[in-house]
Amino acid sequence: MYTKLRVAGIIKESIVDGPGIRLVVFAQGCPHNCEGCHNPHTHSFNGGNFIDIDDILNEIRNNPLLDGITLSGGEPFEQAKAFSELSKRAKKEGYNIISYTGYTYEYIVSHSDEKNKWLEFLEEIDILIDGRFELSKKNMLLKYRGSENQRIIDVKKTLKENSIQMSNI
Repeated sequence: MYTKLRVAGIIKESIVDGPGIRLVVFAQGCPHNCEGCHNPHTHSFNGGNFIDIDDILNEIRNNPLLDGITLSGGEPFEQAKAFSELSKRAKKEGYNIISYTGYTYEYIVSHSDEKNKWLEFLEEIDILIDGRFELSKKNMLLKYRGSENQRIIDVKKTLKENSIQMSNI
């Protein structure tokens, strides 16, 4: 079992990273290096700090206003095993999970294997905002995303229907 995450930071209360009030965990490390990235300090795989999953769960438990957690980055799928563990435990306590990723849903599914556990992590996510940030498609009017190519996917419906199902959040 994974007990630690390498994080760039945590926002204890956010209303811009998904519906309701959310705790946001920013993964440290990202291979995408998107031009115009909102969080370029999260790109290095050697930066950030390690934090115990239990400490994150205690932060969540100590705030009765929280609706869920959002996993951002960096790239959460680069630490899929640990983020999967955090997500499983948070879901058991009734919180919903949103994750951002620079990968597409299709790429995640086609490149998941026993080593990286991407599919296991994906199955714990309620809403996935997928796709790299594209500066040429930047749109500040979009809800919960930065560029028009990014999708807001209802993961549970998508897995059930075996085709991409957009969320209406």
